[in-house]
Amino acid sequence: MTAHLPLTDFIEYPQDEMLKRAQENYQQVKRRHSIRAFSDRAVPQAIIEQCILAAGTAPNGANHQPWHFVAISSPEKKAQIRQQAEALEQAFYAGRAGEEWLDALKPLGTNASKPYLEHAPWLIAVFSQKRTEEAGAQKTNYYVHESVGIATGFLIQALHHAGLATLTHTPKPMSFLSKVCGRNNDNERPYMLIIAGYPAENATVPQHALDKKRLTEICDFI
Repeated sequence: MTAHLPLTDFIEYPQDEMLKRAQENYQQVKRRHSIRAFSDRAVPQAIIEQCILAAGTAPNGANHQPWHFVAISSPEKKAQIRQQAEALEQAFYAGRAGEEWLDALKPLGTNASKPYLEHAPWLIAVFSQKRTEEAGAQKTNYYVHESVGIATGFLIQALHHAGLATLTHTPKPMSFLSKVCGRNNDNERPYMLIIAGYPAENATVPQHALDKKRLTEICDFI
């Protein structure tokens, strides 16, 4: 029979405090913005470590934890990533994306130039894993995309909670990340690149990005 342990670390709050905590969390998370101008100010590795540990607590299929994170601070590695990402982005903005997608991006003011890939102190490459090795045996992972997506959300929230700005980056294809990060194997594929650091003094937020749907547009209570 599978062993289970008593739940001892759940904290129940009075309902008025629950509402207050929920409101405070909403106000905090509203301050998280995707930015594209980062300072090169250093961020201690210990902070990144704690944020990745938080990501590792995410719920996942069969508790196989089908993810791997590569935290990149090496200037050489960041330069390689920028060079290869920008080459892909140039083709994307030159027409590979299609007119509809490019029109959707216009209000954000994005383009093929990605200097933040070198300026930001940390890039965190997130990899998904099809299988997990345990005691020398390979186990199939389940709900990989969903599990890694949740863990990535945990990571972004942890970085924001710690006081860092973030940006998600998903160049297509992302296979070059496997080579740059030394993760060349058939079991893994790059999932997302998270840029993390302090905002530059001239950092801005597109007005369009502040337009969020109302509760009635994103939720039904039945």
